[in-house]
Amino acid sequence: MNFVVIGAGAWGTAFAMHLSRLGHPVTLMPRRFEQALALSSEQENTEHLPGIKIPPSVQVGHELTPVLMEAEVVLLACPAQALRETCLRIRNNLSLSTQLRFVISLAKGIEAGTHLRPTEIINATIPGICAGILSGPTNAEEVALGKLAAMVLAVSHACDRAAEVQAAMSSAALRIYTSDDVAGVELGGALKNVYAIAAGACDGLRCGDNVKAALLTRALAEMIRIGQKLGARPETFYGLSGFGDLIATSYGSWSRNRAFGQRLAENRAPEELISSSHSVIEGYKTTQSIAELCAKRGISNTPLLDEIHAVLFAQKHPGQTVADLMSRTLKSE
Repeated sequence: MNFVVIGAGAWGTAFAMHLSRLGHPVTLMPRRFEQALALSSEQENTEHLPGIKIPPSVQVGHELTPVLMEAEVVLLACPAQALRETCLRIRNNLSLSTQLRFVISLAKGIEAGTHLRPTEIINATIPGICAGILSGPTNAEEVALGKLAAMVLAVSHACDRAAEVQAAMSSAALRIYTSDDVAGVELGGALKNVYAIAAGACDGLRCGDNVKAALLTRALAEMIRIGQKLGARPETFYGLSGFGDLIATSYGSWSRNRAFGQRLAENRAPEELISSSHSVIEGYKTTQSIAELCAKRGISNTPLLDEIHAVLFAQKHPGQTVADLMSRTLKSE
């Protein structure tokens, strides 16, 4: 199966390497021409995955039209806020593409302003294409090195090639499950980044394991409450894209969202951290998007989301949020 991975950050590069190990023709498509030249000449993503060689079997593209001509599956490894622009570029370069049937997002976020999920953006911009979401607890470096992992591929009932794509992308090192709860898988991936910021703040405040465990327990409950109101099934949040990704992102030393939260608790301003980061902190804008969506839909009882939003956008100190959460009215679990 012929794959194209658009976006050559750590995750896009790692997944292209995974597909190449399976013997698939795969083209990695960076956003910038200069990055394509660097990847081709150095056979290494020195900016995002230093020290890990990209095999020669991974082709590096720099023009979208020829890359899409033979593509059967396109994987979008770009940030959620860049997804619409990327999809429009694909749509504008489809004239000679005869094989493309599936576009799968790897993004974990909600679009600012529209509050749309990744597959909703794909469906709105590239009509007639099967849209899917691939999510789960995956550290890019571990996948690049071929270490064991598991993910979930969610597609709607209307797409009849899910099993074929699942089999093509699975291996002894990466096990992929399928789901038809697209909303649940996408919301799990987006929300876990929000709560991973809070987990990082716990680390920065040196709250200890007890508080962090309690936080994540209540975070999962809040994810389920929000998800159900937005059309997701509750059981999906106990799976890889919910609980699994929440734990990995909240504890992993590699997690950008966790590290962001930790630095916030160490008295760094969110705007300063965002502007100085070389990688996208998906949870930052997703917090605002989810908060706006909850307000729009009348979804209340989201104390953790409310406190994280206050820290990021109302200059509230993380230490005060802990005190406020711990002093809430007592109730049954």
